[in-house]
Amino acid sequence: MPRMKRVTVSGVVLEQEIFNVAPNTKNLKGAIPKPLTERTAEEKEKYNLKQALKRFIRIVNHNFSPAAFYVTNTFDDAYLPKDFKAARRVLDNYIRRLQYAFPGMVAVAVMGRGKRSGRIHIHCIISGVDKKTIREKWTHGKIKRIEPLREHNFYNGIDHGRDYTALATYLFNHWTPEQGTVKRWRPTKTIQQPDRKKPMFPKRRYSLDKPPVTPKGYMLVEKRESAHYLGGYLLFKYVKIPPPATGLNAKMLC
Repeated sequence: MPRMKRVTVSGVVLEQEIFNVAPNTKNLKGAIPKPLTERTAEEKEKYNLKQALKRFIRIVNHNFSPAAFYVTNTFDDAYLPKDFKAARRVLDNYIRRLQYAFPGMVAVAVMGRGKRSGRIHIHCIISGVDKKTIREKWTHGKIKRIEPLREHNFYNGIDHGRDYTALATYLFNHWTPEQGTVKRWRPTKTIQQPDRKKPMFPKRRYSLDKPPVTPKGYMLVEKRESAHYLGGYLLFKYVKIPPPATGLNAKMLC
């Protein structure tokens, strides 16, 4: 069974996936990891959810930096939408107003309900628009939060730099079946897709104990395997070595 390696670059994050493909696969260069065929409906749903989250994390990491803003939009009582369909129309109009002012702007947005209040609200990551315009174009309530993305993000005490996996996961999990749409986030058309290299034959046999050589300028931060794929699956995650943290970020290391 042929074994392949695929590299995906999403901003500062580089991932190397090692997976097997069926012997009769004709287009090896277009091969992707195949999940096991004998799965329950629940297992299929979990798999699809994990794949959607992986795609969203990669999109966030690939498109945004500390030049972007993390924004929380809330609704005043007079404008509180009755459901997510109405909220989506408001969100679409808000994005259009931002695009009219800044045609090249890039954004992703999600909708959710407050855990305590139950009120619908919106979270956005917006790049290419200034704070003043972000506030002015939102006419249905208040901007509860507007802050630049962090230069340094720490996971288990390790500085991953501009790796926004935690933020992306938090936003992704806002979706509920009540929203009535398969798409869990609202992207602008200016969103760029991560750089996915064509699969290639690995030079040697890899394992968790024997990972691929760490690319220059990166550090290995995660490695895991899964038995839910045909012939097994390995993932090695690297991030670009960030510059030293300063000020408040440096204190987080203590």
